[in-house]
Amino acid sequence: MNPLGSQMDPMSLAQLENLCKQLYETTDTATRLQAEKALVGFTNSPDCLSKCQLLLERGTSSYSQLLAATCLTKLISRTGNPLPLEQRIDIRNYVLNYLATRPKLAAFVTQALIQLYARITKLGWFDCQKEEYMFRNVIVDVTRFLQDSVEYCIIGVTILSQLTNEINQADTMHPLTKHRKIASSFRDSSLFDIFTLSCNLLKQASGKTLNLNDESQHGLLMQLLKLTHNCLNFDFIGTSTDESSDDLCTVQIPTSWRSAFLDSSTLQLFFDLYHSIPPTFSPLVLSCLVQVASVRRSLFNNAERAKFLSHLVDGVKRILENPQSLSDPNNYHEFCRLLARLKSNYQLGELVKVENYPEVIRLIANFTVTSLQHWEFAPNSVHYLLSLWQRLAASVPYVKATEPHMLETYTPEVTKSYITSRLESVHIILRDGLEDPLDDTGLVQQQLDQLSTIGRCEYEKTCALLVQLFDQSAQTYQELLQSTTLNAVDITVQEGRLTWLVYIIGAVIGGRVSFASTDEQDAMDGELVCRVLQLMNLTDSRLAQAGNEKLELAMLSFFEQFRKIYIGDQVQKSSKLYRRLSEVLGLNDETMVLSVFIGKIITNLKYWGRCEPITSKTLQLLNDLSIGYPFENLLPILLPFSASPYSECTVQQLRSLYT
Repeated sequence: MNPLGSQMDPMSLAQLENLCKQLYETTDTATRLQAEKALVGFTNSPDCLSKCQLLLERGTSSYSQLLAATCLTKLISRTGNPLPLEQRIDIRNYVLNYLATRPKLAAFVTQALIQLYARITKLGWFDCQKEEYMFRNVIVDVTRFLQDSVEYCIIGVTILSQLTNEINQADTMHPLTKHRKIASSFRDSSLFDIFTLSCNLLKQASGKTLNLNDESQHGLLMQLLKLTHNCLNFDFIGTSTDESSDDLCTVQIPTSWRSAFLDSSTLQLFFDLYHSIPPTFSPLVLSCLVQVASVRRSLFNNAERAKFLSHLVDGVKRILENPQSLSDPNNYHEFCRLLARLKSNYQLGELVKVENYPEVIRLIANFTVTSLQHWEFAPNSVHYLLSLWQRLAASVPYVKATEPHMLETYTPEVTKSYITSRLESVHIILRDGLEDPLDDTGLVQQQLDQLSTIGRCEYEKTCALLVQLFDQSAQTYQELLQSTTLNAVDITVQEGRLTWLVYIIGAVIGGRVSFASTDEQDAMDGELVCRVLQLMNLTDSRLAQAGNEKLELAMLSFFEQFRKIYIGDQVQKSSKLYRRLSEVLGLNDETMVLSVFIGKIITNLKYWGRCEPITSKTLQLLNDLSIGYPFENLLPILLPFSASPYSECTVQQLRSLYT
């Protein structure tokens, strides 16, 4: 960029700076819109490039520098009429020199200029001049920063971090194929060098005594961790993994990176950093560890993988033995993610062979139990702990290792802690006016899906616990309803506890598909089902006066789980569940149970006909019940309810499924 300052007089420069000030500072909407309109004209003007340089050279405010950096980014990003290569090279060199010679820039100006560098480098990645790629020497570009003071080193590291992030993200202005071509080339030519550089700088930082009062040292450490995480979080094979399924994520590290992960010092670096730096930085360290723990299995042979896993488990053990930093919610959340990755990426047969497995599984179980008991601390992290135990429990039937997995000892403790903590939460939520997890049916269903597998492991203990807790709550509830002085708060508490129990019973019955079930376990299911149906009779008698919507939704969820497991051609008609239902309730087969369910649907339509989500849930269940069940068999079941004004709605709903 050549000096072109003569093209704008001082008065015009002052006016432009004033417009920038109005755009970014004024609280008056009309003034800001007027400034924005005037600056759009500036951005689109033919001499915008020279004016941007003038703003950077002579501007007296940070806002004018920000405008210049932003406008230049838009100029080099446009798809039509792109800037010539020479001009883009000049801009790149100018930006680097500007950052290197202006140490006191406002942080947002520095960030905007780094963003400009990253964008121009990405879009020019394949541009050649005399057979030389002009925008690929990124480490050379930042060397001058890394060899200077801490403040300049931060700029250099931030440049690499932003560039890695920029190349990893597709944009809407350029074709996806071009983005993947650039990302693949960057991955193959530069990313490992950047990752190695970042790790080496982290080792240097961890080898020194960090001055906790030095903000610049803090800033450098933060940027190095961000850079390392961006490298590990790179979309190596172009799958653009959905973050919502991150518990299934595998990091597809290229084979050329093997040396870094076979070297135990790489893994040890992050564990050492976790224990040596302030807790405010630890979440990023743990995020890096989550990615490292998720490295694809095929990167190692069996012996290498076992060694890597051993180091990983040792590091987890050390954190659990020194849990002080886990009192920070962000640390806690990332650590829960790390625990979940232990099982999503490794098999139970591999874990049990780790030398410290017995002690580690004990520590993880204790950590899980404590976490579930303190459900209000970090509710969004529970998912990862339940995911870990769900996968562990599901692996039990398939593990072939001779070493004991000890899950028969610890899984019931996790199950008990989850169930009792949910019941105990009801009173606390009501007393303190906290947000009720039962209001988030999606979250409840997600946790119940996980518990369904965990609870079926050592099912005898799960069933005995549920019978005990259900009988206690149901008896208390019945006594409260029969009391001459109704206590509304106590009734609400018991209804909340019973809501959780009905949901959980439905979940563990649905979990029957996860394990080979025995006659004895079917009989246990029968004990639980009898109790829910007896409770339904009691709550139905109250619907006209005071129904509980959450409890009704739990009932519908229970019906759905029962239907999937015990109604249909695949169910043995001699199941001990039906024998127990016959003995206690006189329900001899699935047709009679289906009759009870449809009767409940009729009742719900009667009392909740105008209430959402009860109606939609009720009708959805009706749809589900009819699937695979002959209409001529369902219709007679409806006849006993023909006196109900809602029966015609039910018949029509069913008939529509067969037309």
